[in-house]
Amino acid sequence: MDVKDEVKDRLQIEDVVGDYIELKKSGRNFKGLSPFSKEKTPSLMVSPEKQIWHDFSSNQGGDMLSFVMLMEGVDFRTALELLARKAGIDMSLFKGRSGTHAKKKERIYSALELAIRYYQTSLTKNREALDYLVKKRGYGKQIISDFRLGYAPRSPNALQLFMSKRGYSTQELKDAGLVSIRSGSSSRDMFRGRIMVPLFDGQGKPVGFTARVLDNGLPKYINTPQTLVYDKSRHVFGLRLAKESMRNLGYVVVVEGNMDVVGSHKSSVKNVIATAGTAMTMDQLKQVYRIADDVRLAYDQDRAGLQATERAIPIAQELGARLSIITLSHGKDPDELIAKDPKLWEQCVEDSQYVMDWLIGRYKTQFDLESAEGKRKFTDKVLSVLANVKDPVEQEHYLKLVSELTDSSLPVLSKKLVSFGTVDKPKLKPNKAKVVAKTNPKNTAYQDLLLGLSLAYPDTQRSLKDIESNFFATDTSVRLASYILDKAQAVSTIQAVKDLQDIENYVKLVLFKTEELYSDWSSSDRTIEAIGLARRLKQDNQTFLKKKLIQQIRQAEQTGDVKTQQELVAKFGSLLKEQK
Repeated sequence: MDVKDEVKDRLQIEDVVGDYIELKKSGRNFKGLSPFSKEKTPSLMVSPEKQIWHDFSSNQGGDMLSFVMLMEGVDFRTALELLARKAGIDMSLFKGRSGTHAKKKERIYSALELAIRYYQTSLTKNREALDYLVKKRGYGKQIISDFRLGYAPRSPNALQLFMSKRGYSTQELKDAGLVSIRSGSSSRDMFRGRIMVPLFDGQGKPVGFTARVLDNGLPKYINTPQTLVYDKSRHVFGLRLAKESMRNLGYVVVVEGNMDVVGSHKSSVKNVIATAGTAMTMDQLKQVYRIADDVRLAYDQDRAGLQATERAIPIAQELGARLSIITLSHGKDPDELIAKDPKLWEQCVEDSQYVMDWLIGRYKTQFDLESAEGKRKFTDKVLSVLANVKDPVEQEHYLKLVSELTDSSLPVLSKKLVSFGTVDKPKLKPNKAKVVAKTNPKNTAYQDLLLGLSLAYPDTQRSLKDIESNFFATDTSVRLASYILDKAQAVSTIQAVKDLQDIENYVKLVLFKTEELYSDWSSSDRTIEAIGLARRLKQDNQTFLKKKLIQQIRQAEQTGDVKTQQELVAKFGSLLKEQK
Protein backbone atom coordinates (compact mmCIF):
# COMPACT_ATOMS: atom_id res chain seq x y z
CA MET A 1 0.00 0.00 0.00
CA ASP A 2 1.46 3.41 -0.96
CA VAL A 3 1.04 6.61 1.05
CA LYS A 4 -1.98 7.76 -0.98
CA ASP A 5 -3.85 4.52 -0.32
CA GLU A 6 -2.85 4.64 3.35
CA VAL A 7 -4.23 8.18 3.66
CA LYS A 8 -7.53 7.21 2.04
CA ASP A 9 -7.72 4.13 4.24
CA ARG A 10 -7.35 6.15 7.44
CA LEU A 11 -9.45 9.18 6.57
CA GLN A 12 -13.10 9.51 5.56
CA ILE A 13 -13.92 11.94 2.78
CA GLU A 14 -16.88 13.43 4.66
CA ASP A 15 -14.53 14.33 7.52
CA VAL A 16 -12.01 15.94 5.17
CA VAL A 17 -14.64 17.98 3.31
CA GLY A 18 -16.39 18.71 6.60
CA ASP A 19 -13.28 20.52 7.83
CA TYR A 20 -13.95 23.19 5.20
CA ILE A 21 -17.74 23.35 4.83
CA GLU A 22 -20.76 22.32 6.89
CA LEU A 23 -22.22 19.01 5.71
CA LYS A 24 -25.64 17.59 6.43
CA LYS A 25 -26.83 14.02 5.95
CA SER A 26 -28.86 13.46 2.76
CA GLY A 27 -29.84 9.82 2.44
CA ARG A 28 -26.68 7.76 1.99
CA ASN A 29 -24.70 10.89 1.14
CA PHE A 30 -23.87 14.31 2.58
CA LYS A 31 -24.77 17.70 1.17
CA GLY A 32 -23.33 21.20 1.67
CA LEU A 33 -23.03 24.69 0.16
CA SER A 34 -20.46 24.94 -2.60
CA PRO A 35 -17.30 26.84 -1.59
CA PHE A 36 -16.61 27.53 -5.27
CA SER A 37 -19.73 29.55 -6.08
CA LYS A 38 -22.12 31.86 -4.29
CA GLU A 39 -25.23 29.80 -3.71
CA LYS A 40 -28.00 29.52 -1.15
CA THR A 41 -29.10 25.98 -1.98
CA PRO A 42 -26.60 23.18 -1.25
CA SER A 43 -25.29 21.54 -4.42
CA LEU A 44 -22.06 19.90 -3.26
CA MET A 45 -22.55 16.18 -2.60
CA VAL A 46 -20.21 13.80 -0.79
CA SER A 47 -20.47 10.02 -1.11
CA PRO A 48 -18.90 8.07 1.81
CA GLU A 49 -19.58 4.84 -0.09
CA LYS A 50 -17.62 5.87 -3.19
CA GLN A 51 -15.26 8.21 -1.27
CA ILE A 52 -15.82 10.99 -3.82
CA TRP A 53 -17.43 14.44 -3.94
CA HIS A 54 -19.11 16.46 -6.67
CA ASP A 55 -20.16 20.09 -6.85
CA PHE A 56 -23.09 20.40 -9.26
CA SER A 57 -22.86 24.22 -9.34
CA SER A 58 -19.30 24.33 -10.73
CA ASN A 59 -19.12 20.79 -12.17
CA GLN A 60 -16.03 19.96 -10.17
CA GLY A 61 -15.42 16.77 -8.26
CA GLY A 62 -13.06 13.99 -7.35
CA ASP A 63 -11.54 12.40 -4.26
CA MET A 64 -10.40 13.94 -0.97
CA LEU A 65 -7.04 14.91 -2.48
CA SER A 66 -8.59 16.90 -5.31
CA PHE A 67 -10.82 18.72 -2.82
CA VAL A 68 -7.87 19.77 -0.65
CA MET A 69 -5.92 20.83 -3.76
CA LEU A 70 -8.74 23.18 -4.78
CA MET A 71 -9.45 24.53 -1.30
CA GLU A 72 -5.81 25.13 -0.37
CA GLY A 73 -4.59 26.06 -3.86
CA VAL A 74 -1.78 23.50 -3.71
CA ASP A 75 -0.40 20.74 -5.91
CA PHE A 76 -0.96 17.02 -5.44
CA ARG A 77 2.21 16.47 -3.41
CA THR A 78 1.39 19.22 -0.90
CA ALA A 79 -2.22 18.05 -0.55
CA LEU A 80 -0.97 14.53 0.13
CA GLU A 81 1.41 15.85 2.79
CA LEU A 82 -1.42 17.80 4.46
CA LEU A 83 -3.71 14.78 4.58
CA ALA A 84 -0.88 12.49 5.69
CA ARG A 85 -0.24 14.84 8.59
CA LYS A 86 -3.95 14.83 9.43
CA ALA A 87 -3.97 11.02 9.35
CA GLY A 88 -0.83 10.80 11.51
CA ILE A 89 1.24 9.17 8.76
CA ASP A 90 5.02 9.57 8.51
CA MET A 91 5.57 9.91 4.76
CA SER A 92 9.29 9.18 5.10
CA LEU A 93 8.40 5.58 5.93
CA PHE A 94 7.06 5.18 2.40
CA LYS A 95 10.24 6.43 0.76
CA GLY A 96 13.06 4.28 -0.51
CA ARG A 97 15.56 6.36 1.48
CA SER A 98 15.80 7.55 5.06
CA GLY A 99 13.75 10.41 6.44
CA THR A 100 16.82 12.64 6.85
CA HIS A 101 15.64 15.09 4.18
CA ALA A 102 12.18 15.44 5.75
CA LYS A 103 13.64 15.85 9.24
CA LYS A 104 16.00 18.54 7.98
CA LYS A 105 13.07 20.47 6.52
CA GLU A 106 11.10 20.18 9.75
CA ARG A 107 14.13 21.47 11.66
CA ILE A 108 14.28 24.50 9.35
CA TYR A 109 10.57 25.16 9.79
CA SER A 110 10.88 25.07 13.57
CA ALA A 111 13.94 27.39 13.51
CA LEU A 112 12.10 29.91 11.34
CA GLU A 113 9.03 29.78 13.57
CA LEU A 114 11.15 30.47 16.66
CA ALA A 115 12.95 33.31 14.85
CA ILE A 116 9.58 34.90 13.99
CA ARG A 117 8.61 34.90 17.66
CA TYR A 118 11.98 36.35 18.62
CA TYR A 119 11.63 39.19 16.09
CA GLN A 120 8.05 39.87 17.24
CA THR A 121 9.22 40.24 20.83
CA SER A 122 12.11 42.47 19.71
CA LEU A 123 9.63 44.74 17.93
CA THR A 124 7.68 45.39 21.13
CA LYS A 125 10.92 46.55 22.80
CA ASN A 126 12.09 48.93 20.06
CA ARG A 127 10.30 52.29 19.92
CA GLU A 128 11.93 53.34 16.62
CA ALA A 129 10.71 50.20 14.82
CA LEU A 130 7.19 50.48 16.31
CA ASP A 131 6.93 54.13 15.30
CA TYR A 132 8.01 53.24 11.78
CA LEU A 133 5.25 50.64 11.40
CA VAL A 134 2.47 52.43 13.27
CA LYS A 135 3.09 56.13 12.60
CA LYS A 136 4.94 56.14 9.29
CA ARG A 137 3.36 53.13 7.57
CA GLY A 138 -0.01 53.43 9.31
CA TYR A 139 -0.28 49.74 10.28
CA GLY A 140 -2.68 48.88 13.07
CA LYS A 141 -2.32 46.09 15.61
CA GLN A 142 -4.36 43.71 13.46
CA ILE A 143 -2.13 44.06 10.41
CA ILE A 144 1.04 43.72 12.49
CA SER A 145 -0.42 40.60 14.09
CA ASP A 146 -1.78 39.06 10.86
CA PHE A 147 1.53 39.42 9.02
CA ARG A 148 3.53 38.64 12.19
CA LEU A 149 5.83 41.63 11.62
CA GLY A 150 8.94 41.96 13.77
CA TYR A 151 12.29 43.67 14.20
CA ALA A 152 15.87 42.35 14.00
CA PRO A 153 18.19 43.99 16.56
CA ARG A 154 21.35 45.72 15.28
CA SER A 155 23.63 43.44 17.27
CA PRO A 156 25.54 41.13 14.86
CA ASN A 157 24.78 37.92 16.77
CA ALA A 158 21.63 38.61 18.78
CA LEU A 159 19.48 35.99 17.03
CA GLN A 160 22.26 33.42 16.87
CA LEU A 161 22.89 33.63 20.61
CA PHE A 162 19.15 33.28 21.31
CA MET A 163 18.79 30.27 19.00
CA SER A 164 21.93 28.49 20.18
CA LYS A 165 20.60 28.47 23.74
CA ARG A 166 17.60 26.56 22.37
CA GLY A 167 19.64 23.86 20.71
CA TYR A 168 20.13 25.14 17.14
CA SER A 169 23.57 24.82 15.62
CA THR A 170 25.22 27.43 13.41
CA GLN A 171 24.88 25.09 10.43
CA GLU A 172 21.15 24.65 11.05
CA LEU A 173 20.70 28.43 11.21
CA LYS A 174 22.65 28.79 7.96
CA ASP A 175 20.45 26.12 6.35
CA ALA A 176 17.42 28.17 7.39
CA GLY A 177 18.91 31.37 5.93
CA LEU A 178 19.13 33.04 9.34
CA VAL A 179 22.91 33.49 9.56
CA SER A 180 25.66 34.05 7.01
CA ILE A 181 29.13 32.55 7.18
CA ARG A 182 31.81 34.24 5.12
CA SER A 183 35.00 32.46 4.16
CA GLY A 184 37.64 32.88 6.87
CA SER A 185 35.31 34.76 9.23
CA SER A 186 32.82 33.98 11.95
CA SER A 187 29.08 33.77 11.44
CA ARG A 188 26.74 36.76 11.73
CA ASP A 189 22.99 37.22 11.79
CA MET A 190 21.67 37.55 8.24
CA PHE A 191 19.31 40.39 9.26
CA ARG A 192 20.25 43.32 11.52
CA GLY A 193 18.49 46.59 12.32
CA ARG A 194 15.57 45.88 9.97
CA ILE A 195 11.80 45.40 9.97
CA MET A 196 11.18 41.68 9.53
CA VAL A 197 8.37 40.47 7.26
CA PRO A 198 7.99 36.67 7.52
CA LEU A 199 7.39 34.65 4.36
CA PHE A 200 4.95 31.74 4.52
CA ASP A 201 3.88 29.07 2.09
CA GLY A 202 0.22 28.62 1.19
CA GLN A 203 -0.42 26.45 4.25
CA GLY A 204 1.09 28.91 6.70
CA LYS A 205 4.52 27.30 7.19
CA PRO A 206 7.35 29.85 7.56
CA VAL A 207 9.91 29.67 4.76
CA GLY A 208 11.97 32.87 5.13
CA PHE A 209 11.95 36.66 5.51
CA THR A 210 11.94 39.95 3.71
CA ALA A 211 13.83 42.56 5.76
CA ARG A 212 13.41 46.33 5.23
CA VAL A 213 15.56 49.19 6.50
CA LEU A 214 13.96 51.84 8.73
CA ASP A 215 15.54 54.74 6.82
CA ASN A 216 16.68 55.35 3.25
CA GLY A 217 19.74 53.11 3.52
CA LEU A 218 20.71 50.62 0.84
CA PRO A 219 19.92 47.94 0.09
CA LYS A 220 16.35 48.77 1.01
CA TYR A 221 15.34 45.09 1.14
CA ILE A 222 17.21 41.89 1.93
CA ASN A 223 15.57 38.54 1.29
CA THR A 224 16.26 35.05 2.57
CA PRO A 225 18.62 33.22 0.18
CA GLN A 226 17.41 30.04 -1.47
CA THR A 227 17.08 27.24 1.03
CA LEU A 228 15.57 23.80 1.28
CA VAL A 229 12.15 25.36 1.97
CA TYR A 230 12.38 28.72 0.15
CA ASP A 231 12.55 29.20 -3.62
CA LYS A 232 12.10 32.78 -4.83
CA SER A 233 10.72 31.65 -8.19
CA ARG A 234 7.96 29.63 -6.53
CA HIS A 235 7.08 31.76 -3.52
CA VAL A 236 3.83 33.77 -3.50
CA PHE A 237 3.74 36.33 -0.71
CA GLY A 238 0.46 36.79 1.16
CA LEU A 239 -1.30 33.75 -0.30
CA ARG A 240 -2.22 32.27 3.09
CA LEU A 241 -4.11 35.47 4.00
CA ALA A 242 -5.57 36.06 0.54
CA LYS A 243 -7.04 32.63 -0.25
CA GLU A 244 -10.46 33.09 1.33
CA SER A 245 -11.03 36.49 -0.26
CA MET A 246 -9.74 35.21 -3.62
CA ARG A 247 -12.18 32.33 -3.50
CA ASN A 248 -15.12 34.55 -2.54
CA LEU A 249 -14.44 37.29 -5.11
CA GLY A 250 -13.16 35.06 -7.90
CA TYR A 251 -10.10 37.17 -8.72
CA VAL A 252 -6.63 37.95 -7.38
CA VAL A 253 -4.62 41.17 -7.42
CA VAL A 254 -0.88 40.71 -8.07
CA VAL A 255 1.58 43.41 -6.97
CA GLU A 256 5.37 43.66 -7.03
CA GLY A 257 6.33 44.33 -3.43
CA ASN A 258 5.55 42.51 -0.21
CA MET A 259 4.90 45.83 1.54
CA ASP A 260 2.29 46.60 -1.13
CA VAL A 261 0.44 43.50 0.06
CA VAL A 262 0.68 44.52 3.71
CA GLY A 263 -0.48 48.04 2.89
CA SER A 264 -3.42 46.76 0.85
CA HIS A 265 -4.86 45.22 3.99
CA LYS A 266 -5.56 48.77 5.19
CA SER A 267 -8.18 48.83 2.42
CA SER A 268 -10.91 46.38 1.47
CA VAL A 269 -8.58 44.68 -1.04
CA LYS A 270 -7.53 41.56 0.86
CA ASN A 271 -7.26 39.24 -2.16
CA VAL A 272 -3.79 40.53 -2.98
CA ILE A 273 -0.48 38.68 -3.33
CA ALA A 274 3.03 39.59 -4.47
CA THR A 275 5.62 37.97 -6.70
CA ALA A 276 9.29 38.49 -5.98
CA GLY A 277 9.80 41.61 -8.10
CA THR A 278 8.24 41.54 -11.57
CA ALA A 279 9.35 38.13 -12.81
CA MET A 280 6.13 36.16 -12.50
CA THR A 281 6.75 32.47 -13.09
CA MET A 282 4.54 29.60 -14.18
CA ASP A 283 4.87 28.00 -10.73
CA GLN A 284 3.63 31.17 -9.03
CA LEU A 285 0.70 31.65 -11.38
CA LYS A 286 -0.31 28.00 -11.03
CA GLN A 287 -0.65 28.41 -7.27
CA VAL A 288 -2.88 31.43 -7.77
CA TYR A 289 -4.86 29.96 -10.68
CA ARG A 290 -5.95 26.96 -8.60
CA ILE A 291 -7.98 29.39 -6.49
CA ALA A 292 -8.91 32.24 -8.86
CA ASP A 293 -8.63 32.33 -12.67
CA ASP A 294 -9.12 36.12 -12.95
CA VAL A 295 -5.68 37.68 -12.46
CA ARG A 296 -5.25 41.46 -12.18
CA LEU A 297 -1.69 42.82 -12.35
CA ALA A 298 -0.76 46.00 -10.50
CA TYR A 299 2.90 46.24 -11.42
CA ASP A 300 4.74 49.57 -11.31
CA GLN A 301 4.01 51.77 -14.31
CA ASP A 302 7.55 51.76 -15.70
CA ARG A 303 9.50 49.98 -18.45
CA ALA A 304 10.22 46.96 -16.25
CA GLY A 305 6.54 46.68 -15.34
CA LEU A 306 5.50 46.81 -19.00
CA GLN A 307 8.00 44.11 -19.93
CA ALA A 308 6.85 41.95 -17.03
CA THR A 309 3.26 42.31 -18.19
CA GLU A 310 4.21 41.12 -21.67
CA ARG A 311 6.03 38.11 -20.19
CA ALA A 312 2.99 37.22 -18.09
CA ILE A 313 0.64 37.00 -21.10
CA PRO A 314 1.83 33.66 -22.56
CA ILE A 315 1.91 32.14 -19.06
CA ALA A 316 -1.66 33.22 -18.41
CA GLN A 317 -2.74 32.04 -21.86
CA GLU A 318 -1.22 28.60 -21.31
CA LEU A 319 -3.13 28.18 -18.05
CA GLY A 320 -6.34 29.70 -19.38
CA ALA A 321 -6.33 32.58 -16.88
CA ARG A 322 -7.96 35.92 -17.66
CA LEU A 323 -5.31 38.62 -17.34
CA SER A 324 -6.08 42.30 -16.80
CA ILE A 325 -4.06 45.36 -15.80
CA ILE A 326 -4.60 47.80 -12.94
CA THR A 327 -3.46 51.33 -13.82
CA LEU A 328 -2.27 53.36 -10.84
CA SER A 329 -3.44 56.84 -11.68
CA HIS A 330 -2.38 58.64 -8.48
CA GLY A 331 0.84 56.93 -7.38
CA LYS A 332 3.89 55.01 -8.54
CA ASP A 333 2.94 51.86 -6.60
CA PRO A 334 -0.03 50.53 -4.57
CA ASP A 335 1.62 51.34 -1.23
CA GLU A 336 1.99 55.01 -2.14
CA LEU A 337 -1.57 55.15 -3.48
CA ILE A 338 -3.02 53.54 -0.35
CA ALA A 339 -1.10 56.02 1.81
CA LYS A 340 -2.96 58.83 0.01
CA ASP A 341 -6.39 57.21 0.15
CA PRO A 342 -7.30 53.49 0.31
CA LYS A 343 -10.45 54.26 -1.72
CA LEU A 344 -8.27 55.30 -4.68
CA TRP A 345 -6.62 51.87 -4.63
CA GLU A 346 -9.97 50.09 -4.41
CA GLN A 347 -11.26 52.06 -7.41
CA CYS A 348 -8.15 51.24 -9.47
CA VAL A 349 -8.70 47.53 -8.80
CA GLU A 350 -12.32 47.80 -9.93
CA ASP A 351 -11.29 49.67 -13.10
CA SER A 352 -8.79 47.03 -14.29
CA GLN A 353 -8.48 46.73 -18.08
CA TYR A 354 -8.14 43.56 -20.13
CA VAL A 355 -4.47 43.08 -20.98
CA MET A 356 -4.66 43.37 -24.78
CA ASP A 357 -6.71 46.60 -24.59
CA TRP A 358 -4.24 48.00 -22.07
CA LEU A 359 -1.19 47.12 -24.17
CA ILE A 360 -2.67 48.58 -27.35
CA GLY A 361 -3.50 51.76 -25.44
CA ARG A 362 0.08 52.02 -24.18
CA TYR A 363 1.68 51.36 -27.56
CA LYS A 364 -0.59 53.91 -29.26
CA THR A 365 1.08 56.61 -27.18
CA GLN A 366 4.60 55.36 -27.91
CA PHE A 367 4.54 55.20 -31.70
CA ASP A 368 3.55 57.56 -34.49
CA LEU A 369 0.72 55.72 -36.24
CA GLU A 370 0.79 58.21 -39.11
CA SER A 371 4.26 57.11 -40.25
CA ALA A 372 5.29 53.84 -41.89
CA GLU A 373 8.00 53.26 -39.27
CA GLY A 374 5.56 53.91 -36.44
CA LYS A 375 3.05 51.46 -37.89
CA ARG A 376 5.76 48.82 -38.28
CA LYS A 377 6.95 49.17 -34.68
CA PHE A 378 3.39 49.31 -33.34
CA THR A 379 2.30 46.16 -35.21
CA ASP A 380 5.55 44.39 -34.25
CA LYS A 381 4.82 44.99 -30.58
CA VAL A 382 1.10 44.19 -30.64
CA LEU A 383 1.26 41.14 -32.93
CA SER A 384 4.17 39.59 -31.04
CA VAL A 385 1.92 39.57 -27.97
CA LEU A 386 -1.24 38.66 -29.88
CA ALA A 387 0.59 35.59 -31.22
CA ASN A 388 0.32 34.12 -27.71
CA VAL A 389 -3.46 34.53 -27.62
CA LYS A 390 -4.90 31.10 -28.38
CA ASP A 391 -8.52 31.91 -29.05
CA PRO A 392 -9.01 32.60 -32.80
CA VAL A 393 -12.08 34.80 -32.24
CA GLU A 394 -10.11 37.01 -29.85
CA GLN A 395 -7.22 37.15 -32.29
CA GLU A 396 -9.54 38.22 -35.09
CA HIS A 397 -11.08 40.94 -32.88
CA TYR A 398 -7.71 42.55 -32.18
CA LEU A 399 -6.49 42.10 -35.75
CA LYS A 400 -9.47 44.18 -36.89
CA LEU A 401 -8.71 46.80 -34.24
CA VAL A 402 -5.04 47.01 -35.30
CA SER A 403 -6.19 47.18 -38.91
CA GLU A 404 -8.33 50.22 -38.13
CA LEU A 405 -5.64 51.95 -36.07
CA THR A 406 -2.89 51.51 -38.68
CA ASP A 407 -5.04 51.62 -41.82
CA SER A 408 -3.58 48.23 -42.80
CA SER A 409 -5.42 45.40 -44.53
CA LEU A 410 -6.43 42.27 -42.60
CA PRO A 411 -4.66 39.87 -45.03
CA VAL A 412 -1.36 41.74 -44.54
CA LEU A 413 -1.72 41.73 -40.75
CA SER A 414 -2.75 38.07 -40.75
CA LYS A 415 0.35 37.17 -42.75
CA LYS A 416 2.52 39.13 -40.32
CA LEU A 417 0.85 37.42 -37.37
CA VAL A 418 1.76 34.03 -38.86
CA SER A 419 5.40 35.13 -38.94
CA PHE A 420 5.34 35.44 -35.15
CA GLY A 421 4.52 31.75 -34.87
CA THR A 422 0.84 31.90 -33.95
CA VAL A 423 -0.14 29.42 -36.68
CA ASP A 424 1.70 26.31 -37.79
CA LYS A 425 2.86 26.67 -41.37
CA PRO A 426 1.06 24.22 -43.68
CA LYS A 427 2.86 21.19 -44.97
CA LEU A 428 3.91 21.13 -48.62
CA LYS A 429 1.54 18.23 -49.19
CA PRO A 430 -2.03 18.52 -47.95
CA ASN A 431 -2.85 16.38 -44.94
CA LYS A 432 -5.37 13.74 -46.00
CA ALA A 433 -5.88 12.45 -42.47
CA LYS A 434 -9.34 12.56 -40.98
CA VAL A 435 -9.95 15.47 -38.64
CA VAL A 436 -10.15 14.12 -35.09
CA ALA A 437 -13.33 15.30 -33.44
CA LYS A 438 -12.99 16.92 -30.05
CA THR A 439 -15.68 19.04 -28.51
CA ASN A 440 -14.94 22.16 -26.55
CA PRO A 441 -14.04 21.05 -23.01
CA LYS A 442 -16.09 23.93 -21.59
CA ASN A 443 -19.70 23.21 -20.63
CA THR A 444 -19.37 19.46 -21.12
CA ALA A 445 -20.95 18.29 -17.86
CA TYR A 446 -23.79 16.82 -19.91
CA GLN A 447 -21.31 14.36 -21.47
CA ASP A 448 -20.68 12.80 -18.04
CA LEU A 449 -24.43 12.41 -17.60
CA LEU A 450 -24.76 10.63 -20.95
CA LEU A 451 -21.96 8.24 -20.03
CA GLY A 452 -23.40 7.67 -16.57
CA LEU A 453 -26.86 6.84 -17.95
CA SER A 454 -25.36 4.46 -20.52
CA LEU A 455 -23.29 2.66 -17.90
CA ALA A 456 -25.80 2.53 -15.03
CA TYR A 457 -28.90 1.92 -17.19
CA PRO A 458 -27.97 -0.26 -20.24
CA ASP A 459 -31.42 0.22 -21.79
CA THR A 460 -30.44 3.83 -22.57
CA GLN A 461 -27.52 2.75 -24.77
CA ARG A 462 -29.67 2.94 -27.88
CA SER A 463 -28.95 6.69 -27.71
CA LEU A 464 -25.31 5.98 -28.65
CA LYS A 465 -26.20 4.63 -32.10
CA ASP A 466 -24.52 7.48 -34.04
CA ILE A 467 -21.96 8.40 -31.40
CA GLU A 468 -18.20 7.81 -31.59
CA SER A 469 -15.91 7.85 -28.57
CA ASN A 470 -13.83 10.72 -29.95
CA PHE A 471 -16.88 12.99 -29.79
CA PHE A 472 -16.19 13.39 -26.06
CA ALA A 473 -14.10 16.22 -24.66
CA THR A 474 -11.54 14.72 -22.30
CA ASP A 475 -9.18 11.76 -22.31
CA THR A 476 -11.06 10.14 -19.42
CA SER A 477 -14.48 10.55 -21.03
CA VAL A 478 -13.14 9.17 -24.34
CA ARG A 479 -11.74 6.17 -22.47
CA LEU A 480 -15.03 5.47 -20.69
CA ALA A 481 -17.03 5.96 -23.89
CA SER A 482 -14.79 3.48 -25.75
CA TYR A 483 -15.30 0.96 -22.96
CA ILE A 484 -19.10 1.33 -23.02
CA LEU A 485 -19.28 1.12 -26.81
CA ASP A 486 -17.07 -1.99 -26.85
CA LYS A 487 -18.80 -3.80 -24.00
CA ALA A 488 -22.34 -2.69 -24.81
CA GLN A 489 -24.78 -4.09 -22.22
CA ALA A 490 -22.59 -6.97 -21.12
CA VAL A 491 -20.97 -5.31 -18.10
CA SER A 492 -22.03 -4.21 -14.62
CA THR A 493 -21.03 -0.94 -12.96
CA ILE A 494 -18.96 -2.89 -10.41
CA GLN A 495 -17.07 -4.64 -13.19
CA ALA A 496 -16.54 -1.33 -15.01
CA VAL A 497 -14.88 0.20 -11.96
CA LYS A 498 -12.56 -2.83 -11.72
CA ASP A 499 -11.74 -2.79 -15.43
CA LEU A 500 -11.00 0.94 -15.48
CA GLN A 501 -8.83 1.29 -12.40
CA ASP A 502 -6.62 3.97 -13.96
CA ILE A 503 -9.69 6.27 -14.19
CA GLU A 504 -11.53 4.76 -11.23
CA ASN A 505 -12.32 8.12 -9.60
CA TYR A 506 -13.82 9.46 -12.81
CA VAL A 507 -16.02 6.39 -13.30
CA LYS A 508 -17.23 6.62 -9.69
CA LEU A 509 -17.92 10.32 -10.12
CA VAL A 510 -19.96 9.77 -13.29
CA LEU A 511 -22.03 7.07 -11.56
CA PHE A 512 -22.46 9.27 -8.48
CA LYS A 513 -23.83 12.18 -10.53
CA THR A 514 -26.17 9.83 -12.41
CA GLU A 515 -27.44 8.29 -9.18
CA GLU A 516 -28.17 11.71 -7.65
CA LEU A 517 -30.07 12.98 -10.70
CA TYR A 518 -31.82 9.99 -12.25
CA SER A 519 -32.47 7.33 -9.61
CA ASP A 520 -36.12 8.40 -9.26
CA TRP A 521 -36.80 8.66 -13.01
CA SER A 522 -38.73 6.07 -14.97
CA SER A 523 -36.96 3.93 -17.56
CA SER A 524 -38.63 5.72 -20.47
CA ASP A 525 -37.78 9.17 -19.09
CA ARG A 526 -34.15 8.18 -18.69
CA THR A 527 -34.04 6.93 -22.29
CA ILE A 528 -35.56 10.18 -23.59
CA GLU A 529 -33.00 12.14 -21.56
CA ALA A 530 -30.13 10.07 -22.98
CA ILE A 531 -31.33 10.56 -26.55
CA GLY A 532 -31.45 14.32 -26.00
CA LEU A 533 -27.94 14.37 -24.51
CA ALA A 534 -26.59 12.27 -27.40
CA ARG A 535 -28.18 14.62 -29.92
CA ARG A 536 -26.51 17.58 -28.22
CA LEU A 537 -23.15 15.79 -28.24
CA LYS A 538 -23.40 15.13 -31.98
CA GLN A 539 -24.35 18.75 -32.67
CA ASP A 540 -21.48 20.07 -30.54
CA ASN A 541 -19.08 17.81 -32.40
CA GLN A 542 -20.27 19.10 -35.78
CA THR A 543 -19.99 22.70 -34.57
CA PHE A 544 -16.43 22.07 -33.42
CA LEU A 545 -15.50 20.53 -36.77
CA LYS A 546 -16.98 23.50 -38.65
CA LYS A 547 -14.96 26.00 -36.60
CA LYS A 548 -11.80 23.97 -37.09
CA LEU A 549 -12.34 23.76 -40.86
CA ILE A 550 -13.03 27.51 -41.08
CA GLN A 551 -9.76 28.20 -39.28
CA GLN A 552 -7.86 25.83 -41.58
CA ILE A 553 -9.46 27.42 -44.66
CA ARG A 554 -8.32 30.87 -43.50
CA GLN A 555 -4.79 29.60 -42.91
CA ALA A 556 -4.66 28.09 -46.39
CA GLU A 557 -6.00 31.34 -47.85
CA GLN A 558 -3.39 33.44 -46.01
CA THR A 559 -0.53 31.25 -47.22
CA GLY A 560 -1.82 30.98 -50.79
CA ASP A 561 -2.27 27.19 -50.70
CA VAL A 562 -5.16 27.00 -53.20
CA LYS A 563 -5.25 23.18 -53.45
CA THR A 564 -5.55 22.68 -49.69
CA GLN A 565 -8.15 25.47 -49.51
CA GLN A 566 -10.33 23.76 -52.14
CA GLU A 567 -10.14 20.39 -50.35
CA LEU A 568 -11.09 21.98 -47.02
CA VAL A 569 -14.02 23.86 -48.58
CA ALA A 570 -15.28 20.54 -50.00
CA LYS A 571 -15.09 18.96 -46.54
CA PHE A 572 -16.99 21.91 -45.10
CA GLY A 573 -19.74 21.49 -47.69
CA SER A 574 -20.04 17.77 -46.88
CA LEU A 575 -20.38 18.57 -43.20
CA LEU A 576 -23.17 21.05 -43.89
CA LYS A 577 -25.07 18.38 -45.84
CA GLU A 578 -24.79 15.96 -42.91
CA GLN A 579 -26.50 18.49 -40.64
CA LYS A 580 -29.54 18.84 -42.90
